[in-house]
Amino acid sequence: MNARKSLVTYTREEALAYHANNFGGGGKIEVISKVPTRDVKDLTLAYSPGVAEVCREIQRHPERIHEYTVKDNLVAVVTDGTAILGLGNIGPRAGIPVMEGKCVLFKNLAGVDAFPIILDTTDPEKIIMIVKNLEPMFGGINLEDIAAPACFEILGRLRKEMPIPVFHDDQHGTAVVTLAAMFNALKVVGKKFTDIKVAVNGAGASGIAVTKLLMTAGVRELILCDTRGTVFEGRTVNMNRYKEEIALLTNRDKIQGSLADAIRGADVFIGLSVAKQVTQAMVKSMAENPIVMAMANPDPEIFPEEAIEAGAKVVATGRSDYPNQINNVLGFPGIFRGALDVRASDVNEPMLIAAAEALASLVSPSELNENYVITTPFDIRAMPTEAMAVAKAAVDGGIARSPQNLEGVKLRTEKLTQTIRERYAKTQDLEKHG
Repeated sequence: MNARKSLVTYTREEALAYHANNFGGGGKIEVISKVPTRDVKDLTLAYSPGVAEVCREIQRHPERIHEYTVKDNLVAVVTDGTAILGLGNIGPRAGIPVMEGKCVLFKNLAGVDAFPIILDTTDPEKIIMIVKNLEPMFGGINLEDIAAPACFEILGRLRKEMPIPVFHDDQHGTAVVTLAAMFNALKVVGKKFTDIKVAVNGAGASGIAVTKLLMTAGVRELILCDTRGTVFEGRTVNMNRYKEEIALLTNRDKIQGSLADAIRGADVFIGLSVAKQVTQAMVKSMAENPIVMAMANPDPEIFPEEAIEAGAKVVATGRSDYPNQINNVLGFPGIFRGALDVRASDVNEPMLIAAAEALASLVSPSELNENYVITTPFDIRAMPTEAMAVAKAAVDGGIARSPQNLEGVKLRTEKLTQTIRERYAKTQDLEKHG
């Protein structure tokens, strides 16, 4: 395997400049009107008194909110700042640039309007109350960078208590893209979900979500590890209710020990923890033709060069400068696009698996190899294909409140993203030529 790094680099000054002085102000997003205000007639229709007719219509027929407002295409990106990227608990204000970036990706990749909702509280009950009260305006909720275990409680409650899709990207997004890469990686090594042994390191939001989705997809033998070693039924040290629940499903042999014990004989290692957790000796102890998905950022649990030298057949990371990047960007825009377009009431496991299968299908049999098991966020087929698959799963599962032609979902996504690309191309041309 060729694990060469890319030549894409940046300086601190470039990163700061990228976020400053955009059209006279800082940040990466803005609110743009979809309608003109060219004259008094436009002003009358957009605001007063014409808008009163629409207000009365929605008051008489509440379901028409979906026809006359932006609700069905608007997602709230919600954080409390407790688990921002790999930076940790840096607070809500310092997390704003990340949430703005998320909104940029929603819009540019899938035509979904998104807005950051930054909360100055870490109290789960307050977060739940605030987010529930956002429901009149938003068609979906994307929870982002909220630390475990609070994120599990917040997500679970909101999914039960809100009539719109609630999605935690650190859980669901990571799980979907990991599963998509797994589908193809197993084809490369000639193994099946039902036959493999998996070791997962990291029992936070991502680790537990990935574990659950892999088992739903067919994995039968899996050991989850945290900083205290293997998680097993009956363990009392460093446990919480979520680890206790997952312990009832995993590690049925109740193996007690370290990550080295869990990874021995495993066909797949999945890292959702911190750097330098896996040694070459551990990789050598794995089953024949092992898959190593070391996704800690910025530095993985083991670097690809080291894993390959130790015998790994397929290696994936969370980094963009190596092949097979497991990037959440491939998940959340398309998942929400499909869910919003059929007004799904939830994002459930069948929809997540459908999203993963759709992403995996974009790598054709002739293209598939150890260096290419997952497509990139720049694949213009990704979001339309994923959106259609998610919408179909919602319709099939009976949670789509506005079923529609599924091919139409794909075509709409293609049109939205093409329009956005053309808009930016025109802007760049104007900037270039004055």
